[in-house]
Amino acid sequence: MKNNYEDEPFFTAYQQMDRSQKGLSAAGEWPAFQKLLSELTGQTVLDLGCGYGWHCLYAAEHGAKKVIGVDLSAKMLAVAQQKNHFKNVTYQQGDLATVTFPKDSFDLVISSLAIHYVPSFETLLTQIQHYLKPGGQLLFSVEHPLFTASGTQDWIYDQTGAIEHFPVDHYFEEGVRETNFLGSSVTKYHRTR
Repeated sequence: MKNNYEDEPFFTAYQQMDRSQKGLSAAGEWPAFQKLLSELTGQTVLDLGCGYGWHCLYAAEHGAKKVIGVDLSAKMLAVAQQKNHFKNVTYQQGDLATVTFPKDSFDLVISSLAIHYVPSFETLLTQIQHYLKPGGQLLFSVEHPLFTASGTQDWIYDQTGAIEHFPVDHYFEEGVRETNFLGSSVTKYHRTR
């Protein structure tokens, strides 16, 4: 998996985003995501694609007994570690598509806006099923398929610069999409299910 977050200009642009500076309160999906979270007291939690570790810190603040955050980016993990003041929160560099843990390790696996970078959703779910305890919960968010459909992830403008429409071309054609995010080419995977 390509890791744009290690590229200095990309990472610098990412640091300027509201969600990077303000955390969960600036994440548009957070209010809905938070409502779906189960009771965290005494839980073992895994955050796949943890980024700055905002969800890890939230889990620890709400009573999780053990939290592991996994991210491909050393730069992201360095920021997460700087923010961390909990002894029960650890970070691990790794690809969320291939990282492994012992069977039945976690009560809760979360992933926010990271799974659309993974080539095989089915393979990832098989892995998560292995290390999620029976009765455990997987909670994740991804970019909406309307947003990833055409790959451009931008409005179509007319010659005067006025918005004409948002493209949803190739919606039912699942697969790889090359898009521009923060001035860089980024590979994502469009899925309709």
